[in-house]
Amino acid sequence: MLSEAQLHALTAQVLWMAFALAIVFGAIAQRTHFCTMGAVSDIVTMGDWSRMRMWALAAGVAVLGFNAMVALGWVAAGDSLYATPRFIGLSNAVGGLMFGFGMVLASGCGSKTLVRVGGGNLKSLVVFVVLGVSAFATLKGLTAVWRVMTVDRVSADWPSGQDLPSLLAHASGTQRTAWAASLGVAFGGALLAWSLARPEGRRGDVLLGGLGIGAVITAVWWVSGSWGHVGEHPLTLEDTFVATNSQRMESFSFVSPIAYTLDWLMFFSDRSKALTIGIVSTLGVVAGSAAVALATRTFRWEGFGSIEDTANHLIGAVLMGVGGVTALGCTIGQGLSGLSTLSVGSMIALAGILTGATLAMRWQIWRLQ
Repeated sequence: MLSEAQLHALTAQVLWMAFALAIVFGAIAQRTHFCTMGAVSDIVTMGDWSRMRMWALAAGVAVLGFNAMVALGWVAAGDSLYATPRFIGLSNAVGGLMFGFGMVLASGCGSKTLVRVGGGNLKSLVVFVVLGVSAFATLKGLTAVWRVMTVDRVSADWPSGQDLPSLLAHASGTQRTAWAASLGVAFGGALLAWSLARPEGRRGDVLLGGLGIGAVITAVWWVSGSWGHVGEHPLTLEDTFVATNSQRMESFSFVSPIAYTLDWLMFFSDRSKALTIGIVSTLGVVAGSAAVALATRTFRWEGFGSIEDTANHLIGAVLMGVGGVTALGCTIGQGLSGLSTLSVGSMIALAGILTGATLAMRWQIWRLQ
């Protein structure tokens, strides 16, 4: 069993590693224009699938990486927020739709907002604050009550975790690790094959964005789920994952962590407000993006162009904050981190996000016409 001093040292190491990986994430996203909303927009407005192939490549790498670790016994999907036995499909779907619609109005999802802040976009700084406040309200405030009293009531407790390897292992009476290995190769390989099938999927920036982001998501899973796992906490004697807000293993997600970052900044002197992987990852993405923007001389101050522009971003930020918490994640949280666990709830949330984004873009095009 670790001593308290060793636990503090381990926590610091996990936080520094998560911060470093977030810097890499932000740098790659800034350099390659990695963006889920941008990928959908390119398809709807121009028929260009390049950025969607980049996103699929990242998802494929994350699926392969995570399930390889499950097969090796390093991590377990059930230790994450996404693969618990409690299934809230309606919350995943409704929250996903809200988030997807909102990210189009706000010119990007949570991670893109942080990347834009690093590049000097003051509109995204406003989105950051409004998203964080609305997300915190949906975690613990007024909209949290509405969430719990409405969509969260529609739930089911499954006999196993809601990730596909656990479901199939339970149904067949076989080993979960074997299912993780086979399904990881099948799903991850299919995503990689599709993303690399055409020349636009093999361009340098697409490969950098897809392979880099996918590898970072996988690495954070290992940092939190393996390195940061403590079998017996020295004070509680319970199984724990250090430096996480959910008390479970985590990879990157950028809705609730933005809320916790604002909370940490506002109540910094409160000793109970400790740094977590979510908080340092939020700060790290901004730092990585800013470093690349400054190095490439693309850093530009940018403000709102009109009252309508301001209103769209404010409404979009609220929808992302409320929707992201309701869906249990964003395009990165559910779309990459959650999908890598092969969680059914994550697949529903991702479908909701993509549907919401497509509807918002088609609505904008209709308005222009």
